[in-house]
Amino acid sequence: MVFILKKCEDCNEQFSWNKIFKSFWWTYKPIECDKCGTTHNITSLGRFIFAAFTILPALIFANYLSPFSNILVNAGLGILILIIGSLLFPFFVKFKKTL
Repeated sequence: MVFILKKCEDCNEQFSWNKIFKSFWWTYKPIECDKCGTTHNITSLGRFIFAAFTILPALIFANYLSPFSNILVNAGLGILILIIGSLLFPFFVKFKKTL
């Protein structure tokens, strides 16, 4: 399976993983294309995808699938799931060009 990052809607320039990742951790900051300067906002679906890849799996694991009796091990695995999800979401997030 090949993961492809999103591209600018105007010039087709690919956004960097780092730029997408930082935009989410800084309150859904819009992304500006380095080549043409077009601004892209994160869609509502993109915000949902962020939650689906980070918070939701960690909560499901912690509340329903925690296999260990030690709460620290369960919390550590929940945090690991959160980190892995946050590293993957830039490949699936949706953007829309600002008009």
